[in-house]
Amino acid sequence: MVGFLKLLYYNQRVLVYPSGFEEHPRYVRTPDAYRMPYENVELVTKDKVKLQCHLIRQPVSSGDEARGTVIMFHGNAMNHGDVAYGAYEFFKKNFNVFTLEYRGYGHCEGSPSEKGLCIDAQAAVDYVLSDPALSNKPLIIYGQSLGGAVAIHATYKNSSKVAALIIENTFTSIPDIVKGWPVIRHFSFLCTQKWKSASKVSQLPTTLPILMLSGLADQVIPCSHMKALWDVASTRSQPKKKKKGKSEDVEEEYKPPQNDIFKSFNRGRHNTTDEQPKYWETLFKFLDNVLSAESS
Repeated sequence: MVGFLKLLYYNQRVLVYPSGFEEHPRYVRTPDAYRMPYENVELVTKDKVKLQCHLIRQPVSSGDEARGTVIMFHGNAMNHGDVAYGAYEFFKKNFNVFTLEYRGYGHCEGSPSEKGLCIDAQAAVDYVLSDPALSNKPLIIYGQSLGGAVAIHATYKNSSKVAALIIENTFTSIPDIVKGWPVIRHFSFLCTQKWKSASKVSQLPTTLPILMLSGLADQVIPCSHMKALWDVASTRSQPKKKKKGKSEDVEEEYKPPQNDIFKSFNRGRHNTTDEQPKYWETLFKFLDNVLSAESS
C-alpha cells in the first residue's frame, strides 16, 4: 500500500494529463480539415515555454463581421486538434476561434501541471486581448472536462474582460473526484493537482453569464459535479451580513445571477455530449442573449 501511495503521489500528473506525457504524440488535426482558414500561432509563456496553437479568424471577404472571439480549452486525453469540429460550429456562426494547446501536449514544449496550464491559459487570454481585431469583440471562454477547469480559472483571473463562460462535463475539484473512488478516496489529501473550480466559480461576478452543459450519462466525471457547480454558481457572491450598531444585522443588496443556464442531456456521455440534439442550439441561443445584452 505504501508503494502504491508513493506511486499515486509522485506520478499523478501522468494520470491527470495523460496526453501530455506521450512519447510519440498523436496526430494534431488542423482546422483546414473543416475548410476553415487558420493561422499557426506560437505563444511564448511568461516562463518561456513555446505553445503551438491555432487561430481561426472570420474572413474579411465574407462580408460578415465577427460576433466575438472564443478561446477553447480541451480535455486531458485530447489535443487541441480534437476540438476542431467544435471550432467549426463556432466559425459557422461568425465567431473567431483560438484553440490553445497546453504545454507537453501536441507539438508543445514542457510538461503539464496545474500551475503550468494556468500560465498557458493566461498567455492565450493575453494574446487575444493584445490583438486589435480580436480584442474589440466580446470574449467567450469555453472548456470541456479538464478544459472546463482551465476555463474557469481563466475566467476567474480575467472576469472583467470575459463576456461569457461555457463549461461542459467538468468537476468541482480533483480531490472531490478522488473522494468518489473506492479505497483511494481516503487519500485525497495527497492530491497535488487540485483545480479548485467550485471555489473559483463562487467568486465570479453575478453579472457574468455562465452556461453549464452536462451529460447525464458521463462515465468519467459524475454528473453530480456539474450540478454542484451549478448550485455554487446560483448562490455566488452573496454578501455577508454587516453589523450595524451592537445588535442589528444589515444585509447588503444582492442581485442573484440572471443570465446563467444549466442544460442537461440524458444520453450525453463524457465525450459525446456535444453531439446531442439541442446542444449547439442551446449554446448559440445563450450567446445570442449575451451578445444582444452587450450591444444594448
